[in-house]
Amino acid sequence: MDIALLLAAKITELTLIVLMGYALVKFKLLQSKDSYPLSVIGLYIISPAVMIKAFQIEYTPAILQGLLLSLSMAVFLHLILIILGSLLKRLLKLDPLEHAASIYSNSGNLIIPLVMALFGPEWVIYATCFIVVQTFLFWTHCRMILCGKGNLTLKQIFSNVNILSIIIGVTLFALQIKLPPMITGTLSAVGSFIGPNAMLIAGMLIASIPLRTIFSSKRIYLVTALRLIIIPLFLLLIVKLIGFERWAENGDTIVMISFLATISPAAATVTQMALIFNKDANKASAVYGVTTLLCVFTMPLIIALYQLI
Repeated sequence: MDIALLLAAKITELTLIVLMGYALVKFKLLQSKDSYPLSVIGLYIISPAVMIKAFQIEYTPAILQGLLLSLSMAVFLHLILIILGSLLKRLLKLDPLEHAASIYSNSGNLIIPLVMALFGPEWVIYATCFIVVQTFLFWTHCRMILCGKGNLTLKQIFSNVNILSIIIGVTLFALQIKLPPMITGTLSAVGSFIGPNAMLIAGMLIASIPLRTIFSSKRIYLVTALRLIIIPLFLLLIVKLIGFERWAENGDTIVMISFLATISPAAATVTQMALIFNKDANKASAVYGVTTLLCVFTMPLIIALYQLI
């Protein structure tokens, strides 16, 4: 239960930062579009810094075993999410945006700061496997959901800055190359902004959405329930039945980190893709905003249940 309480406290802190971003726009100090530079900073500087720093640890057989466990879980959970999403699409007649938002979670921007706060920076490495698998699927499966099949090359996938940073981090880890303390210190300092930066962006985007758009849409409530409650409970049962925690040393913590990534709000990337590919960006922003605000209640409750079972 301690983890659930700590999680609630940390998510509340991040939610307060969302409200700060919201206030910046509502008091006309900034506009929602001013969040774009923060997005660029987050994508091209903060996130790569976190990824590379995460792999600057000593190699041990236990760490390798843990990485294999987290990678196996990432592949398995995404496979379940894709199958479940396809079934829900037919059953509930989800449109492409609703379909994508129900499957893909905000595993990078939210989970990394939560893992750092709950378990310590040395555990972030186990969150990267989920992010690697999800990032690959963002630009393949998720893109096809929103836009249909299009020209997508491996070059486009592996030129993604987050994938590149993970490749660099894994290479340094495999070769046990340690960066100078000045570099790792810089990466740590920059990486500490990942949570606040993402939450400020969320608040600024939410401020641009008319409240009527949010509160009058039953479909937004439906997608929110799927993303934050129904799908997490289904995955909870599967994870507990399989017993992944027995597969590696410190398996309990590694499995919880992977599970945390599946119960977080709708992915910010889905909103960004809606903007890029001329989909319903207002609806995407509304889903992103509502799930981000309500996760302060749902995530601690789901984790508390996870610990009880």
